[in-house]
Amino acid sequence: MGVFSRFLDIVNANINSLLDKAEDPEKMIKLMMQEMEDTLIELKSSCAAKMASRAKTERTYKEEQSAVDRWQSRAELAISKGREDLAREALLEKKQSLDSMERLAKELKVAEETIKVSKDEITQIEDKLVSVKQKYQMMVERAKRAREEQAAQDTLRRAAESATHDRFSSMEERIDRMKANNDLNGRDTSSLDEKFRDLEGMDDIDAEIAALRKRAGL
Repeated sequence: MGVFSRFLDIVNANINSLLDKAEDPEKMIKLMMQEMEDTLIELKSSCAAKMASRAKTERTYKEEQSAVDRWQSRAELAISKGREDLAREALLEKKQSLDSMERLAKELKVAEETIKVSKDEITQIEDKLVSVKQKYQMMVERAKRAREEQAAQDTLRRAAESATHDRFSSMEERIDRMKANNDLNGRDTSSLDEKFRDLEGMDDIDAEIAALRKRAGL
């Protein structure tokens, strides 16, 4: 089902209001453009037919105008030859052509007015279509920017997650190295402490031996 049903619906349509109410604005605006283009085709086809009819009427008008001139000349010729009866008949034909010209002139006037209205309608629809196409282009560009911004945010998020992961991995490696160093240093310190405790223990033993020797008078 179309958005518009008549020419005036298109011209008087509040495009922004229609788009605001639409569940899918992009789909809605595409439908609008399609209907406007279809309406333009119909209007232009109708206008072309009216212009062709006017051209035919103009040719008929000129033919009747030529007939008026021809019957006038014949009436004058008949009078010059003393044939008043023929002159009268020629003048009757001339009158018929003049009556036809008057009728055709009215038809041409109506045709001109009708064609002007058709051209105005075409212009109004074309202007409206240009406006709708501009809104559609803005919508497309806005959607494109939104997609690009989303893609940039996703890239930054992934980069941040990767950097965080790298930092944690680096920290874990540093901690592991520190623990390894501590373990190594701990073993060395423990070994050194044991050596000094052994030496200190020997001093105590030497002192006790010296005391025993002294008591024994040795």
